[in-house]
Amino acid sequence: MNVPLRTGEPIVVNVALGQRAYDIVIGRDLLGSLGARVAALRPGAKVAIVSDETVAGLHLAATEAALAAAGIAATRIVVPPGESSKSFAMFEKVCESIIAGRTERGDLVVALGGGVIGDLAGFAAATVRRGLDYVQVPTTLLAQVDSSVGGKTAIDSAHGKNLVGAFHQPISVVADTALLNTLPPREFRAGYAETAKYGLLGDAAFFAWLEANWKQVFAGGAAREHAIAVSCRAKAAIVARDERETGDRMLLNLGHTFGHAFEAAAGFSGRLLHGEAVALGTALAFAFSARRGLLPAADAVRVARHLADAGLPTRMSDVPGPAPSTDRLMDLIAQDKKVRRGALTFILVRGIGQSFVAPDVDPADVRAFLDEMRQPQ
Repeated sequence: MNVPLRTGEPIVVNVALGQRAYDIVIGRDLLGSLGARVAALRPGAKVAIVSDETVAGLHLAATEAALAAAGIAATRIVVPPGESSKSFAMFEKVCESIIAGRTERGDLVVALGGGVIGDLAGFAAATVRRGLDYVQVPTTLLAQVDSSVGGKTAIDSAHGKNLVGAFHQPISVVADTALLNTLPPREFRAGYAETAKYGLLGDAAFFAWLEANWKQVFAGGAAREHAIAVSCRAKAAIVARDERETGDRMLLNLGHTFGHAFEAAAGFSGRLLHGEAVALGTALAFAFSARRGLLPAADAVRVARHLADAGLPTRMSDVPGPAPSTDRLMDLIAQDKKVRRGALTFILVRGIGQSFVAPDVDPADVRAFLDEMRQPQ
C-alpha cells in the first residue's frame, strides 16, 4: 500500500475540545521550533522542563537552546527513568521543584519524555497553583501515538497503575519523529503495540496496512509518520467525543485491563514495559473474545501472530520471571478503573476493528480463561 505522506512534511492533527482545543504537530526535526511555538501560545511565559535522566542526556540541551532562542527562560527538573518515577515521592519532588522555580500561574510546564514523564509532569501541572498549562514533547513512539494526547495524567498506587490522577489537557503536543531514532529497539516495539491498537479497536484497514508496512514503520520515514498521524487522528476523534471516558473513550483501553494487571504483577519494572503489557493484554482480549464466541478464532490467531512478528509478548510465558497466580491477577483486575460497583468491564471485540465495551463480565469466566491460558500453548 502506498503511504500518502512525504517525509519532512509536518502534519497537524487538531483535538477539538472547544476553548481547550489544541494541535498535535507531527514531523521530523520539530524540536528546534519549540521556543517559537511556546512563545506564540503564551507570550512572556517562563517554562519548567520535566524530563528523566535518559532523555535529558539526549535532548534536554537542544530543548533549552530552542527555548532560549525565543527568549524563554527555563528551569529543569530531572527524575530517574522508568515507571517507578510515577510515585507519590517523585510527584512531590516535581511539584516542589516547580514551585521553587517561581513558576507562576501564567507560566508553562514542558513534559519532555515518554509516557511516564507525560503522566507525571501533566499531573503536577494539573495541581500546582491549582493548574498550570503544559506542553507535551513526547520522545517515545508510545507517547507520540497515545499517552501525550487526551489529557490523562496520573501516578501509580500500590494497588495498581494510574489510580491517582486528573484529566488535564495540554495546550500543544509537539511530536518530533526524529527523536525516535534514539529509542532502544525494545522501547520502539513497546510503542508499536499502542499503534496497532488503533487498527484493532476501530480501523481494520489500518491494521491491514500495518501488517504490510510495519517494517517500514520501524525503519522510519514517511511510513512512521503516517502511522503516528493515523493513530493521533483516531485518538483525537475519540477524545473529542468523550473527554472524560464515560463512553467511547473506554475503547482506547483495549488490551489494558489484562495488560495493567500483568504490568502491576511484574512490579512496574523492566520485566514488562507498558507497551509490552498492552500487547499481551490485547492478544488475551482477542483470545477471550474468541473463547466467548464473539469472533472467529482465526482473527485472534492473526492478531497474536502480527504482534509476535513485531517482537512483542502475546503469551503469559513470554514474560520473564515467575508467572503471577490467577488469584493475584484477579485481585489486580478488580482494581481496574473501568470497574463499576464491583462489576468487571472489559473491552472486547467482534472482529478486527470492531471493539466494544462489555460491562458485567462474569469474574468466573475471566478466572477460567486465565487458568486456561496458563497451560502450555
